[in-house]
Amino acid sequence: MKVLILAGGYGTRLSEQTDSIPKPMVNIGGRPIIWHIMKIYSHFGFNEFVILLGYKGNVIKEFFANYYLHHSNVTFDMTNNQMQIHTNTSEPWKVTLLETGMDTQTGGRIKRAAPYIENDTFMVTYGDGVADVNLAELFKFHKNHGKSITLTSVQPDERYGLIQMSPEGRVDSFMEKPKDDRSWINGGFFVCEPSVLDYIENDETIFERSPLENLARNGELFAYKHLGFWRAMDTLRDERYLNKLWDENNAKWKLW
Repeated sequence: MKVLILAGGYGTRLSEQTDSIPKPMVNIGGRPIIWHIMKIYSHFGFNEFVILLGYKGNVIKEFFANYYLHHSNVTFDMTNNQMQIHTNTSEPWKVTLLETGMDTQTGGRIKRAAPYIENDTFMVTYGDGVADVNLAELFKFHKNHGKSITLTSVQPDERYGLIQMSPEGRVDSFMEKPKDDRSWINGGFFVCEPSVLDYIENDETIFERSPLENLARNGELFAYKHLGFWRAMDTLRDERYLNKLWDENNAKWKLW
């Protein structure tokens, strides 16, 4: 089963990092976040990836082109122009790097991967979010309901606290904003049938708009509720938070 990773956006809210690299290449614990995402999928046996490139896609290509070299111990014999590999930590991955256009929207990027899906069930996720989703249970849930698409719904950590105050306006206390059953959002980690591609018109189609809205209207969209860890790396604050978790050995998405 192919796993499509959306990796073509500009990442403007992380401009401190993304002036020179695409957002999926921003490091968490010394490795690009896209590597972490792929390790999550690989933990559950999903090892065939189609990475949908756009902005600075050459950086991602170079990462995988040199992956073997960068993750091995080597000796270079400069006299004979030879390289000896001592150890390596290769992954069981097959990675297709697909140029999908600089300004193509999310739906258009997915549509361009159609020749690589081969009319099979496929997965899609964003190149900037990590979670401890049980992908085996997600896939089982998708197959059991028998419809076209499943998204993983999550309840994000609330970033703003609540103020408790008196009727006169006196602030009595602060408290964290509680999660409730109404605060579910789209967290990515989709499972899709090939029929989903029929809902995408062209490069200008935003996947989260008309395709998902029409799939929902037709009763073809289900949500798998994930109650565990999830975090999207949208801002520099998110990048620092994820690195802090990794440094403290508290990276809940590290399932491998």
